[in-house]
Amino acid sequence: MKSLPHALAIATLLATPAYAADGATLAAGGTLSFLTLGFAVGLAHALDADHVAAVATMMGKNDDRRGIILRGAAWGLGHTVALFMICSVVLMLGLTISGVVESALELAVGIMIAGLGLRVLWKLRRERIHIHAHDHDGARHFHAHSHAGDPTQHDAAIHTHRHTARAMLPTLGVGLLHGAAGSAGLLVLIVATAGSMGEAMLAFAVFGIGSLIGMTLLTAAASYPLGRIHQGAAWMRTSLELSIGGIAFFVGGGVVVDSLHGLGVMGL
Repeated sequence: MKSLPHALAIATLLATPAYAADGATLAAGGTLSFLTLGFAVGLAHALDADHVAAVATMMGKNDDRRGIILRGAAWGLGHTVALFMICSVVLMLGLTISGVVESALELAVGIMIAGLGLRVLWKLRRERIHIHAHDHDGARHFHAHSHAGDPTQHDAAIHTHRHTARAMLPTLGVGLLHGAAGSAGLLVLIVATAGSMGEAMLAFAVFGIGSLIGMTLLTAAASYPLGRIHQGAAWMRTSLELSIGGIAFFVGGGVVVDSLHGLGVMGL
């Protein structure tokens, strides 16, 4: 562990709010509990708002339950691979990830999430989503509808499709970037608490696997209601996509602002 002195690692860890509580917890136990808690922290890590927002924007309107779960798994795989590769290489070569690099990666993630949110909103505009008003039984109501690409008969809109590996590549890429951005904090967390380089390497893998399983479980749990919404009325799908797009843009914008603070661009 000569690459990052123990005292410096702990000091840096304490200055990293996102990992401070996790580091204190991991430091309290032995090797087995250390790895078990690392796995649990990885599970919880997948539920970070920026992770959920990014994966949500990647879900297509034609995704069935299997497709939604596969997207979560693809994100988790990319996240795990990036975390393990970057952290392991940096540790073995005795390098460090500077705060500037970490903030730059987080900035890229923020821009990506905000862009994904705008992409969802742009797709709604492209599909010519608009509001119809109707009177039924003396009551007036509104609903959203799109005429873009509608077949002659609604029954002709067949939703059978295949989820190829190529279709999951964008979500995998999002996971890779998320993993790269989170590698600095994880490196500090593990180095400050691991007893040896071998234990640290194993902890990187366990943490990554925990985040993979966490996102897969999350999307599996969400797949049923999301699938029902996708199969429901047009206004339900439109409301969902508007919400996802708006929340993703808000979350991504927050990450951008925080990253600019870290880079000293905004006077901090």
